[in-house]
Amino acid sequence: MQRILILLVWVATLGACVDRSVSVILPQALEVGTAQTVFAATTRAREPDGSFGYRRAEDLRFLELTVSIPPSHRPGTLDFSYSDPDPAKQFVLAGLKEFDGPQDLKMRLNGVQEVTIFVHGFNSTQTETAFRAAQLAYDIGLPGQTLIYSWPSRGSGIGYAYDLDSMLFARDGLERTVRELKSIGVPRVLIVAHSMGGALTMEMLRQAELREPGWARRNLDGVLLISPDLDVDVFRSQMASIKTPPDPFLLMVSRKDRVLGISARLRGTAKSERLGNIQSTEKLADYPISIIDATAFNNDADSSHFVAATSPALVSLLGSARRVSRTFGKDRGGVDLLVPPAVRNENGATEVVLMESGQVRVSSP
Repeated sequence: MQRILILLVWVATLGACVDRSVSVILPQALEVGTAQTVFAATTRAREPDGSFGYRRAEDLRFLELTVSIPPSHRPGTLDFSYSDPDPAKQFVLAGLKEFDGPQDLKMRLNGVQEVTIFVHGFNSTQTETAFRAAQLAYDIGLPGQTLIYSWPSRGSGIGYAYDLDSMLFARDGLERTVRELKSIGVPRVLIVAHSMGGALTMEMLRQAELREPGWARRNLDGVLLISPDLDVDVFRSQMASIKTPPDPFLLMVSRKDRVLGISARLRGTAKSERLGNIQSTEKLADYPISIIDATAFNNDADSSHFVAATSPALVSLLGSARRVSRTFGKDRGGVDLLVPPAVRNENGATEVVLMESGQVRVSSP
């Protein structure tokens, strides 16, 4: 317990060292870096200085952000600065445009066949989320366009309780984001959610299903929850309300995710276990989901809570899968390539263990 308290104090101290609400916009960064467009739907309130902070807003705003990716970028890394960024070495926000409404977004997405919604987790600012989404899209080569759902996280290491409330507040906005994308004619919409964003996604799916049974599968072409910070029993109760989850529905977990271990211990649970670091998949065996075990890419010295984005080896593996899929003309898009339909268990869960060698072991829990 003492080590947990020391870590929390360290996180809080680290967060106090810099002003993470600062979003320097440097259009000239594109003279050096590569432009990556990231759209955004946000329930963050706009501050007097034009930034989007942690305060909550009832309305949903749509934005277009341009991120400059430095020529020195290496897959699996994300370097940026809150002040005086170096475009040659760091990710830089090169542009930000607010749309008047969904119709402006429709014009920009005209002809786009697929949109991946990235839902961030705890302790995230809007600019940091845009950088992470741009890095993932660039490193892995996601098809279509990427849109972040920027819910009002406090962006502070000591803001966990605030973020829990904001996560619940943000459910309606995420559902409306999906509905807006479908209403403007986007054929395929997928969700990739990280950490507390996984809890938000599940809450959104549950409430939509209670209102309109079958809504999730009709409107979403895939869901991937990465390191979800969610109680296993809560997940099971949510799945009980989602009779037909989106296909595919994937969880990416790591038994070595120490951040989730801390989250579990803070809740006083007997096991240091959350859905994202689940030690046994037996409780999930009956659900039509795929569980991707990425433990091999967390070495003993690494407590990464986002191994899918921060492990160069795993990023390379995912990027290679995308390229092979395109070569053979079988790219259904988004997350489908991780567990192709042919290897899924038709009667329950499928467990996929990824190995550093590039080999994959598939089984049923």
